[in-house]
Amino acid sequence: MYGELRLSKRYPCKLSVSVRRGEVTRNIMMVKKNDFYCNKIILIAIGMSGLLLLSSCEFSVWNNPYSQNDVEQNVLYSVFSERPKHLDPVQSYSSSEIQFTAQIYEPPLQYHYLKRPFSLIPATATGLPTIEYLDENGNFLTDNDAVEKVAYSIYQISILPGILYQPHPAFAKDAQGHWLYHQLNEQEIAKISTPADFAQTGTRELTAEDYVYQIKRLAHPRLHSPIFELMADYIVGLREYAALLKQIDSSTLPDNYLDLRKHALSGVEIVDRHTYRIKIKGKYPQFVYWLAMPFFAPIPWEVDLLYSHPGLIKKNLTLDWYPVGTGPYMLTENNPNLRMVLEKNPNFHEERYPADGMPGDEEKGLLEDAGKKLPLIDKVIFTREKENIPRWNKFLQGYYDAAGIGSDSFDQAVQLTGQGEAVVTEEMAKQGIRLETTIAASTYYMGFNMLDPVVGDGGRDVKEREAARKLRQAIAIAVDYEEFISIFANGRGLAAHGPIAPGIIGHREGQAGMNPVVYDWVDGQPKRKSIEVAKKLLSEAGYPNGINQKNGAPLMLYYDVTARSADDKSKLDWMRKQFQKLNIQLIVRSTDYNRFQDKIRKGNAQIFEWGWNADYPDAENFLFLLYGPQRKVGNSGENAANYDNDEYNQLFEKMKNMNNGPQRQQIIDRMVDILRNDAPWLWGYHPKDFGLYHAWYQNVKPNRISNNTMKYFKIDGDLRQKKQREWNAPVIAPILVFSILLLAVSVPAITAFRRRERSATV
Repeated sequence: MYGELRLSKRYPCKLSVSVRRGEVTRNIMMVKKNDFYCNKIILIAIGMSGLLLLSSCEFSVWNNPYSQNDVEQNVLYSVFSERPKHLDPVQSYSSSEIQFTAQIYEPPLQYHYLKRPFSLIPATATGLPTIEYLDENGNFLTDNDAVEKVAYSIYQISILPGILYQPHPAFAKDAQGHWLYHQLNEQEIAKISTPADFAQTGTRELTAEDYVYQIKRLAHPRLHSPIFELMADYIVGLREYAALLKQIDSSTLPDNYLDLRKHALSGVEIVDRHTYRIKIKGKYPQFVYWLAMPFFAPIPWEVDLLYSHPGLIKKNLTLDWYPVGTGPYMLTENNPNLRMVLEKNPNFHEERYPADGMPGDEEKGLLEDAGKKLPLIDKVIFTREKENIPRWNKFLQGYYDAAGIGSDSFDQAVQLTGQGEAVVTEEMAKQGIRLETTIAASTYYMGFNMLDPVVGDGGRDVKEREAARKLRQAIAIAVDYEEFISIFANGRGLAAHGPIAPGIIGHREGQAGMNPVVYDWVDGQPKRKSIEVAKKLLSEAGYPNGINQKNGAPLMLYYDVTARSADDKSKLDWMRKQFQKLNIQLIVRSTDYNRFQDKIRKGNAQIFEWGWNADYPDAENFLFLLYGPQRKVGNSGENAANYDNDEYNQLFEKMKNMNNGPQRQQIIDRMVDILRNDAPWLWGYHPKDFGLYHAWYQNVKPNRISNNTMKYFKIDGDLRQKKQREWNAPVIAPILVFSILLLAVSVPAITAFRRRERSATV
């Protein structure tokens, strides 16, 4: 739009106004400068141009936090609160990390997205592994032979040919076939800050060797894999391989690349370019689940070599920061204090949306994209949000596609029907927001460091160990998790009676699943024991009324938690009050998640809170969290409480190799009884997941077992933009009124000023 106004023959002013969507360009050319009339005309013209803009333009969204380029793409907007520490699959084992790694790396197996109970299907493999059982003499056995006869299990995996890695400079070659970046000098390193700074990239085919290479990395002396100790008990030769690599590494320079291809691992064999075998000690039925986890995803040696350069390591150019895989997405931006971006891997192989599911999936629209090529979304933008309130507000504005529900926003989002069913409120329903719920295969617990001299065993005599056990039991009774769930989780959870989550093989319901140390069975349901029972145990432990009998000092315990926002202060206050029931002073020590992990690994915490999301649907995946050889301190395992009970360890070793059945369940029950009596954890609760999703966010079927789910999601971008404009339309009336008032006030003021100026001149 263009207009020209001539408002005075004596003092012509030319006003050009070009109006484009969301933009006004004004160019005022004054023929006679500093003139009273032109000053007045400028004010009038600006006001008119503003009116012209407001009357003729379609308003864009002014508060959109994303660039226009992102808005117009097929993008999913998500959030993260904790910065990931490890993105290297050999070290990563946190829920804050797997939301990224599971989209980038591809182990040979995965879970069917729609079927329940969870069932394994191929990812890069041609099918499920074939398994052969051998006795000590190498004779083949059948699956029905006694577990005791099985000396070895051999898993053979074949992968699909033609799968390519994402583009990456580690694969780049010149015309003669020489590596471009495997030997970098200081001048070349100085120019590199991210992988995008390399001028060229390349790719190559996925091979069986890449899977074998990653298994070898579990034993790498410069890395610390949290599953090494567990896998060393199973994968033939892995522990010996770790000792060999440590010896070799000690005799080489720290900056040198440790080429694992040169050193064979006896328990892993490359059959051909696309086939490999893994030899397992004994019979371990759960091993097949591990083949669906990033620990067993492929790592190309070329990338490991490139990232081993000291100059790149100093710039954080490592697998921990920039992962490389064959999955549907690749990490293109890593700023863990602000945002992280996944973009579609242009080399992703052929994979289609599932064509079958469970009853009801079709009615929910979960099969509308059956047979379509994955992924369905081109880009995922994760924004770091530390506080609940801005996260919630941006979701309501349409700038995040999904949201969890904090306790402070629960009543705004969810209401309960007369039958106790949770549904969205009328306000949420009007916005097209829907609620998805599922019982999480998770447990949140408070753990005691069993190496601590006060709350743990600490290597003391039998009498003192018994006193510490009674102290833990007293605290277990006093901390009322039913109240916690009601206040802070709005009833979204079940108080735990042991480590195994509901829905997992081995979990018991009803009275058979009750913790008799903390509860009594009353009127057909468990009832928490009285605080008087807890006080009696506390007195027997040597702390009557919370006073140490030995020195007369009040009992003070230390509670390590991750850094807390203002939203969580009330939770910590509540926890202090639970301990105050026993006259115990609870001192909270707050830190960030990475520092918290360091304290747990070194055994410097006394009491801590943590949680566990099941890696696979079997009791063994929860019970191994308290298996002695899995201790954090000394073994770098997942036993954060450093609990070690001989009977429990022996039962675990027997149970883990058994097929599911009554005999295995009997052993599991005994193990859980031991844990309840020893109380290395306050069992906490099993959460019920509530998720809110906007109408444009589709193909969502929540679960905590399968993590590589982003490739199935779909976004209706047009509907999202429409709703964003509708929900975030700028309120311009006050601006317009203010502009008119400002114009009305300014004209007399300028007139008076010019009159006074002329008088002074005369």
